[in-house]
Amino acid sequence: MYYTFNYLSPLGDITLASDGQDLTGLWFDGQKYFGGNLPAEHTKKQLRIFEQTIKWLDVYFFGKAPDFTPPLSMKGISLFRKRIWEIILEIPFGQVATYGQIAKQIAAETGKQVSAQAVGGAVGHNSISLIIPCHRVVGSDGNITGYAGGIDKKFALLKMEGADISKLIIPKNETAH
Repeated sequence: MYYTFNYLSPLGDITLASDGQDLTGLWFDGQKYFGGNLPAEHTKKQLRIFEQTIKWLDVYFFGKAPDFTPPLSMKGISLFRKRIWEIILEIPFGQVATYGQIAKQIAAETGKQVSAQAVGGAVGHNSISLIIPCHRVVGSDGNITGYAGGIDKKFALLKMEGADISKLIIPKNETAH
């Protein structure tokens, strides 16, 4: 059985999902790929994992780096995608990495060439947004691109974390608050 819970963040409603033990999803409501790994049959219920996640989100939206990570489940995803997400988890609060840097790290680990676009696909399908901080991944030229929750949210999250946004580029067809 799968469960969901809603959290009201300063940037909009967020849906949390769990298999009853671990966090399996965290999405801004309406974002691209919303509920991508969430079975159609699920129940809204308060669980201990949601309490832990809410504590993490409260600390995070207060502008601080949480000093813990709720138990996460990355079951059912490819090893490639799982490794990308593990690398993203290592990006420090308030800092960014590029798709190209992550591609180079994967290539160094595996001995196989990996494109920044392949990394972008894995980053874009992150089902545990914020905690797996895909918003900290930017283009090699500093372009703020590729956030399923929206460029405006990506910019706001980086700004809230105190990232150096002076060198980041917002695409002309997007807005940032």
